[in-house]
Amino acid sequence: MGESTRVIVGVSGSRRSAAVLQRAAAEAARRGAELVPVIAWTPVGGEPAYRTQPCPSLAAAWEKAARGRLDQVFAEVFGGYPADRLITPVVIRGEAGPALLQVADRPDDLLVIGSGRRGRLQRLLHGEVARHCLARARCAVTVVPAEARLPVARRGGWLDLVKAA
Repeated sequence: MGESTRVIVGVSGSRRSAAVLQRAAAEAARRGAELVPVIAWTPVGGEPAYRTQPCPSLAAAWEKAARGRLDQVFAEVFGGYPADRLITPVVIRGEAGPALLQVADRPDDLLVIGSGRRGRLQRLLHGEVARHCLARARCAVTVVPAEARLPVARRGGWLDLVKAA
């Protein structure tokens, strides 16, 4: 199997997802691949609740907030979007697992996700993203376990990340 042309990574805005982003960025740098960070969002209350009382301006605000979380993670981890790398951020409406698979749709992609450590209620309501992706992905999937994650270096540069990897 050849090298991946894209490394897709799920980002939620949490400290743990920032560490997974570091791993994915290091892998993209190693492969000379495009980095595609993906953040998924759903309307507050879920899609069924939104369909009963749709509000496009509110949906636009939620999408903007998701983009802000993605931008914030890049600011904290790398000091912004590195200019010397091909990075295509994606903000997508939907549950995280299906949204990630919608983006990671090429056989030569690499999907990098973290293993969840959410409580039972969160898993019941939102499902287990790693399990969903592993069962249905058309591409290679790397699951970064919580214990193996890199510490998040605040304001670290892209070159610092590559040297650390």
